[in-house]
Amino acid sequence: MTSVVTAGGISVTIRGPVLDESETVLDRLVYDGVPGALASRNAKLWGPDAAPLAARRLGWLGLPETSRSLVPRLAGLAARARDDGLDRVVLAGAGGTAPAAEAICRTAGVELTVLDTADPHEVARVLAAGLERTLVVTAGESLEADALRRVLARAFAEAGVEGEAAARRFVAVAEAGSALEGAAREAGWEVVPSEPDVGDRFGALGAAALVPAALAGADVDALLDEAYRLAGALRQPYDNPALAFGAALGASALGRRDKLVIADHGSGLAGFAGWAEQLVAGVTGKQGKGLLPIVVEGVDSPGFELTDELRRVILGRRPDEPGPGREAGVSVAGPLGAQFLLWEYAAVVAARVIGVDPFAEPDVGESLDSTAALLRSEEGAAPTVVHRPPALVSDAVEVHAPEELLKGARTLTEVLEALLEAVPEHGYLAVLAYLDRSGDARAADLRPLLAERGGRLRKRAAPVTFGWGPRHLHATGQYHKGGPPNGAFLQITGAVSGDVPVPGRPYTLGELQLAQAFGDLRVLRSLPRPAVRVHLRDRAEGLSQLVGALT
Repeated sequence: MTSVVTAGGISVTIRGPVLDESETVLDRLVYDGVPGALASRNAKLWGPDAAPLAARRLGWLGLPETSRSLVPRLAGLAARARDDGLDRVVLAGAGGTAPAAEAICRTAGVELTVLDTADPHEVARVLAAGLERTLVVTAGESLEADALRRVLARAFAEAGVEGEAAARRFVAVAEAGSALEGAAREAGWEVVPSEPDVGDRFGALGAAALVPAALAGADVDALLDEAYRLAGALRQPYDNPALAFGAALGASALGRRDKLVIADHGSGLAGFAGWAEQLVAGVTGKQGKGLLPIVVEGVDSPGFELTDELRRVILGRRPDEPGPGREAGVSVAGPLGAQFLLWEYAAVVAARVIGVDPFAEPDVGESLDSTAALLRSEEGAAPTVVHRPPALVSDAVEVHAPEELLKGARTLTEVLEALLEAVPEHGYLAVLAYLDRSGDARAADLRPLLAERGGRLRKRAAPVTFGWGPRHLHATGQYHKGGPPNGAFLQITGAVSGDVPVPGRPYTLGELQLAQAFGDLRVLRSLPRPAVRVHLRDRAEGLSQLVGALT
């Protein structure tokens, strides 16, 4: 059986057993009046305890219309930037809006440099590319966002760009009354207010994502048009693709298919799966429940094979059309603006079905607090991190892990296999790379290699996810700590050549990055979760060794 629900340019196709499972859930959602209540922004949909926060976090439902007011101002800012000769836009920020802005620009084919990392190699490369044409958009108040603002402001000053000229190089997206707004106005930067009733995870159609995208050259007016065409269907009990999709996601989580494997198959939405990953993990992964999103390279990639734990979602071609992956349970197709709204709506519907508060982030702060503790110092001294001897050294790679986890492993292959075997039943392995997304891009190759190796080692292959640190802290990090306690973790850190000081702070970017990695690892091990850290004494050589250990 196959069901195809279309509206507002979106098509959601549900095929096979998932259709029977989701129809019961869908009927209940309709009976409970969820479509109308959600469209009316009823904060009680997720229970009385969730209502106070939900009342302050449902503004995203109106963004396809309310964000229109930004368009004229953004056009003016873009024109001013062109007049100033600034045609290189750098987004310095963190959270869900960074991958949203990246997806908008990649899909539109315009260049946006996204910095949501403390990796000194990545930051140094952006600085070395030349600041004479650079306009910085800054958003968020995370440790890395603060550090990046300080580093970029100092770089402009050292390049002789000061006073009013320097102020014209920054645009801040900040909530009224926030520390960022105050600092930006004091520095004379342009300030675009962010929406007070939209959480960062749901801000794909809000100011924090649209400002950098528009300045980079994306047509945000067309993006909002795409979302608006779908918005009218969200009140409907039937012929509502977002409700049908949310029912399918919720039904999957209630059953045993709580791993959501996402593969792109001709959608044309570059980078969208990464944004969807942070949304689903953060919205549903708490109280020991949730859907674990797993982004794979394609429908033929290791990890997309059908198992009784996976719910497969294709972005693009419908599963009943000819081609690979036709037997997948769900596919979604449609333009980017509508897809943002579709997934946000479906995620909060799934949260209601699962029984969790979609807007709470009860476990995100643990790693942040642990990082802050590592960075805390006396009288301005640099942070101190206790280094323990590695359990194993193999040329350019150090292995740090408890002996009971390694089980006598003496090679990198044995270490990685020991970690795969330590994944709990019905669990997963997450690879967390605190490296340079461009310069160390080969790290992402480890995901399919580990998935393939795990399939050969175990009767039931463990799903493998991959994330860049610290981006994952604001994305899947909530699921890692708050979701089902069945994860195992491979953290990768790397040596730094040419660190970058953070002005006004007693640490460098490299020290901040290492503190973020150590802080996260400390929390994971305290839960406790099986976790191995590998440190690359030489990044290129170390990655080659890890890849070689799995091939």
